[in-house]
Amino acid sequence: MKAVVMTTPGKPEVLQLQDIPEPKLQTDRDIVVRLHAAGVNPIDTKLRNRGTFYPDDMPAILGCDGAGVVEAVGSAVSRFQVGDEVYFCAGGLGKSGTGNYAELTVVDERWVARKPKSLSFTEAAAAPLVLITAWEALYDRGRLAAGQTALIHGGAGGVGHVAIQLAKIKGADVCTTVSSQEKARLVRQLGADEPILYKQTDFAQAALDWTEGKGVDVAFDTVGGQTFYDTVPAVKVYGDLVTILEPDYNIGKLKTARSRNLRISLELMLTPTLQGLVAAQEHQTEILEQCAQWIDEGKLNIHLSQTIPLPDAVSAHQAIESGSTTGKIALQTA
Repeated sequence: MKAVVMTTPGKPEVLQLQDIPEPKLQTDRDIVVRLHAAGVNPIDTKLRNRGTFYPDDMPAILGCDGAGVVEAVGSAVSRFQVGDEVYFCAGGLGKSGTGNYAELTVVDERWVARKPKSLSFTEAAAAPLVLITAWEALYDRGRLAAGQTALIHGGAGGVGHVAIQLAKIKGADVCTTVSSQEKARLVRQLGADEPILYKQTDFAQAALDWTEGKGVDVAFDTVGGQTFYDTVPAVKVYGDLVTILEPDYNIGKLKTARSRNLRISLELMLTPTLQGLVAAQEHQTEILEQCAQWIDEGKLNIHLSQTIPLPDAVSAHQAIESGSTTGKIALQTA
């Protein structure tokens, strides 16, 4: 089969299209999926640049997100049959026999959900990682509830654009940071109540003004760095600040957070996979099942900004690393 493989860490050009053996069922719970598309995420570019979580398993196939059609099933598989259309976030972290920048992949059926009927395969492949990340950050870590307010950074980005919609589904009011008027229009279409042009405005002060000085109930940081600390004064006393980036641990900078009694949460949706936490992985599958229902009901949309052929994976990584993409990028594998 055709697959995009990395044999060493480095720049995007280390990604090479190769012919490799087709993957085989490893356990009786596995399914073989003929991939139609693979999502491209920032984690892919980081692993390509610095090395995977399994450096001894090189060469590696990247890509956590996939969507396709079930081609074979193990003897104990009960949830799927040949011909089913599925989507999932599994593999792609460097472990041998996994990854979705390919024509075929093998996945444990427990980590797989039925593809939303209303989405194309490329749209579906762009969805899983960002849906799980936003859900866990807002619902599980931040405990967002109806009637609350949320500040979501990078609202036009991959995680941000679904986070806005999940917050609105929950019944919250949303302000979100964007870099341009074009992106402000997009996030309004997604349901955001207050776009904040952060290049022109102090976003923390804008959030305070929007909440009449109280601060937001939940802030979701998808940017990291100084943005994490600059967000602290925008959160209400006893509020929640959730980040998907590892903060620069500076105790002095956390004084304001401590004085406001903030609950700070770190969100990493890869933890269940990396630590083999079966119940947590099954929860992530349930997230995809519920989101598929909302997508088919028209409550949730995936903004796919670019579809790139599998052989051009290098250009997909270059686009991600430019930092200027909107929504999601997917590789068309079939």
